[in-house]
Amino acid sequence: MPTARTPRTDPLTREVVELIGTVVTRYHEEYEEAAAAHALTGAQARVLGLLAVEPTPMRKIAEQLKCEPSNVTGIIDRLESRGLVERRPDPADRRVKVAAPTDEGRETARRLRDSLRFAREPLGELTDVERTLLRDLLKRMLGEGEAGGDAATA
Repeated sequence: MPTARTPRTDPLTREVVELIGTVVTRYHEEYEEAAAAHALTGAQARVLGLLAVEPTPMRKIAEQLKCEPSNVTGIIDRLESRGLVERRPDPADRRVKVAAPTDEGRETARRLRDSLRFAREPLGELTDVERTLLRDLLKRMLGEGEAGGDAATA
């Protein structure tokens, strides 16, 4: 019979939780500042970043952002009015519209991504093994599987 896990409230656990919170806060602050420097809201910047990876149906964007499709429609409308995004038929189903970045939108997304130093530089200080281990531990915390692979045994 499996034993129940005891909640950890020891000082180390509290410190780790506080550090995770601090990392999240700093990332969001920097992301909002970077978005504002490009005259975007944080939500507009996140959508533009998603679209720079691949054109995406608006319903899927809403799922990824965990918001209502009507919110995404408004965000796309504002990005489209600035010439950063366009709507086009989905090649797989012409009844569905996908949002896609324009050339200017892709360039804005690149500049925005390049301006995010906090998320990139601290990770750049870590070795490949350390980054892999951190990734695996975070996935494990999120319930996405046990940490494994080379980093866990290194």
